[in-house]
Amino acid sequence: MLSSLVSTLYSKVVLPTLALALLFGYFCGSIPFGLLLTKAFGAGDIRAIGSGNIGATNVLRTGRKGLAAATLLLDALKGTFAVVVAGLAGPGAAIAAGFGAFIGHIFPSWLKFKGGKGVATFLGVALGIDWRLALVFAFVWLACAFLTRISSLSALVAGLATPLAAFLISAPEIATLLVVMAAILWWTHRENIGRLMRGTESRIGQKG
Repeated sequence: MLSSLVSTLYSKVVLPTLALALLFGYFCGSIPFGLLLTKAFGAGDIRAIGSGNIGATNVLRTGRKGLAAATLLLDALKGTFAVVVAGLAGPGAAIAAGFGAFIGHIFPSWLKFKGGKGVATFLGVALGIDWRLALVFAFVWLACAFLTRISSLSALVAGLATPLAAFLISAPEIATLLVVMAAILWWTHRENIGRLMRGTESRIGQKG
């Protein structure tokens, strides 16, 4: 009797809440700030520049550092916003919204599911969940970028470091979320990984 009641409550309350949080996160994450900002400020269609990616690294290739910084900030904050708002309904909803925001950035429906690589949104989701995880990601990214001047490598290393930190300082559910996100992050960088192996990967600030 009790197990049946719990099952009914889960299916009627918990699952719809998680589904709504996931959709809310996806909507937030799918806002293409890089594309919107470059068009609004006369930098053209970012999809026709450099790698064609809508993220901050490619926006930097336009030579507009302010737009790149704004793109980085907004792409991160949309992940943070989704997690914080959905978190009002509970930690499960926060995790679902964070994942939704990350997926929404990478696969936005309004851009035929061709979005960014998820680095800034990964950082924003981590910030919304636990500021210490965001600090780990940012520190590792900055340290690697300082040493190598390669954005993709910095993202890959930071993407590995953050789930490891989560296992030490956060709940298992959060660590699992970040492991999945890190795996997807590596998948979105598969072409970069190939160039890194060939020694042809572009460096931060390099055009083209």
